[in-house]
Amino acid sequence: MSCSSDDDGPRAAADAFVSAFGDHDVDGAAGRTTNPDAARRVLSAAWDGLTAESMSARTGRVHVERDVADVDATYTWKLPGGRTWEYQTTIALGRSDTGWTVRWAPTAVHPKLGADQRLVLGALSPPRATVNESDGSEVMVNGIVTTVLFDGRAAVEAGDVVGPAERIAAVMGQFVPGLSVQRLAEQATAAWDPMPIGVIPAGDVERLRPDLDLPGIVLRDDSVLQKRDPRFAPELLTRVGAAVGADVVGTPGWEISVVNPNGLVADVVHRSESVPAPAVSLTLSRTVQDAAQRAVDAVAGREAMTVAVQASTGKILAVAQNAAADRVGLPATAGQYPPGSTFKMVTSAAAMNGGLSAPEAIVPCPGEITIGERTIPNYDGFALGPVPLRQAFAQSCNTTFADLASRMGPSDLAHAATAMGLGAHYDIAGVESASGSVRIEPDLVRRSEDGFGQGTVLASPLGMALVAATAATGSLPVPQLINGRETKVEGARVTLDGDVYARLRTMMRAVVTEGTATAIAGQGEVFGKTGEAEVNGGSHAWFAGYRGDIAFATLIVLGGGSEAAVGVTRDFLAGIPPGFSP
Repeated sequence: MSCSSDDDGPRAAADAFVSAFGDHDVDGAAGRTTNPDAARRVLSAAWDGLTAESMSARTGRVHVERDVADVDATYTWKLPGGRTWEYQTTIALGRSDTGWTVRWAPTAVHPKLGADQRLVLGALSPPRATVNESDGSEVMVNGIVTTVLFDGRAAVEAGDVVGPAERIAAVMGQFVPGLSVQRLAEQATAAWDPMPIGVIPAGDVERLRPDLDLPGIVLRDDSVLQKRDPRFAPELLTRVGAAVGADVVGTPGWEISVVNPNGLVADVVHRSESVPAPAVSLTLSRTVQDAAQRAVDAVAGREAMTVAVQASTGKILAVAQNAAADRVGLPATAGQYPPGSTFKMVTSAAAMNGGLSAPEAIVPCPGEITIGERTIPNYDGFALGPVPLRQAFAQSCNTTFADLASRMGPSDLAHAATAMGLGAHYDIAGVESASGSVRIEPDLVRRSEDGFGQGTVLASPLGMALVAATAATGSLPVPQLINGRETKVEGARVTLDGDVYARLRTMMRAVVTEGTATAIAGQGEVFGKTGEAEVNGGSHAWFAGYRGDIAFATLIVLGGGSEAAVGVTRDFLAGIPPGFSP
């Protein structure tokens, strides 16, 4: 080892080399080596292969042995995405009559870099997180879709555009009807980027891949979030996938590789592992969803749907729609329908909140009643005479509730509806929703019609499930679908007197024990309200209520009498194992 004064020459030469290299002065750095042309290629390839934003370097220990020296150097690269890569190498130098010069070798850039090799920055895709339902099973998982694209410029370079266009039309026509060879050729050659044609179903990819092996035809495999079971809430999960897509990707990792001239990786010199995203958890319960799905699937020819929520929390447990309803979209949460007599839960709450009536108070139930210029009949004109409100509710007496509404103020029904979940806008992550609407109604006749759910009142099954949940617990829950994603509520928040709901529950129980829903009495302690909403072309069948902590609403569009909705709900509740608690 020489004395420190002898270190100054090689250190200065090494400092000059790494300083120029760090300033991206490739020519300046290469000119300080014994082989400027070779050095220039490797130094330039390092900057390009790493796509580096900047680099800093410092020298360390110097070892001198006569006319040769080794100088330790530390490189710190700043790479895209805020990445930093730091490592040490050794720079060899030699002394001649003109002074010290870097004895060129690729190891001056990295200790594992060989002749004709280069450094390359690569991304590591993180594993996608799953989407789970609350019972613990996976409902959405990572999958691959294969997209066919037509690169017209590549086809032109290969000397044939029409051939690949004909092949695409022949193979993809079964999945993308109406493909035109002429239009494909014209559009693809005019486009700068490869033109997407369509997606090959997963089961057909390997069979069709050889048929699409022509210049200009590109098959791109993309990672996507897919439904594990296509029968499990398909319309809902489509929306969930769009809502959580960015949340399941995780943080990509990266690595630095030493790559040979043929493109093969010779060594991985640095790796920063990707960080997977945590699983996304839905409030849906497979137990409840499956039971509801089986029940609505039994309805043929009509749109049928059931929504269930946890009454105490508002967590959405099930959104089940049969195939006819799926074709419409997601009417279970966003559709707007007259609720018919299920709205009598709201009218009763409004009447009791205002002191107009009580469960045992005697009310009239004539076969028909005239209010203003409107004559309102009961179903089939039945009459009970003077009876307790509880009995009029259980037997669904329209005339009773039209009379009650006629004696209310213009905002009383709207006030009670808001307190029970109808009217507010819920921005629920993962699903579009519309709970319903109830107007402030100064007109006597229209307000009377609203009182039995046949005026301008509208509701979705989700909205009526919230009404039932409020009755069950005494407070309005906020609906939620994705755990950790807070629902934003727009609209007034109002409450009713504390004992209103306790009194309403006695009437809802009577519907099952002695009223219009006795067909469901064998399914435990069920509370509810039936409804038949008359519309052009027929009637919607409704049943809304709760059992334990599960509140629900079932709707069959143009399903006729409420007994059809009661039957679907009976089958739904029968499908939930005894003792199950969400």
